[in-house]
Amino acid sequence: MSLVSAVPASPSAIAREHFRRRLGLETDCAEVAAALEGGPVDFVLLHVAGSQAAFEARHVPGAVYLPHRLITAERVAAWPADTLFVVYCAGPHCNGADRAALRLAELGRPVKLMLGGLTGWADEGLAFARGATVPPIESHDEPCDYACSFKLSLP
Repeated sequence: MSLVSAVPASPSAIAREHFRRRLGLETDCAEVAAALEGGPVDFVLLHVAGSQAAFEARHVPGAVYLPHRLITAERVAAWPADTLFVVYCAGPHCNGADRAALRLAELGRPVKLMLGGLTGWADEGLAFARGATVPPIESHDEPCDYACSFKLSLP
């Protein structure tokens, strides 16, 4: 008996429910890339870890820089309550996307984690964007970094 089969596989009904739930919580780089390329883009893509400089050097096209530690009800209020957020971080070695997903879920927001993050995006051979994405259009009075100084204009 191999290590693979030493623990018996779960019954099909249990496996089906498990994977259905996982797909409700996760997406992957190929699915995000396909939506960005051919639409519809029915989600907001959040880059949730690292510095502003690292984001500007390399990020998934269309992503908004909002570190997980700065996710608040006030900051996500720029989007309708039913907006699906897709979060990603540096890759499998980083838990920033998990922290962001937890925070968004605690705020009652729909959320999926993009498996692989930047590492997965690179592994798929997908192109990165550079520079800032959404320019600040409404600044707050208190000093803060780029991520907390914008409200998005919605279509």
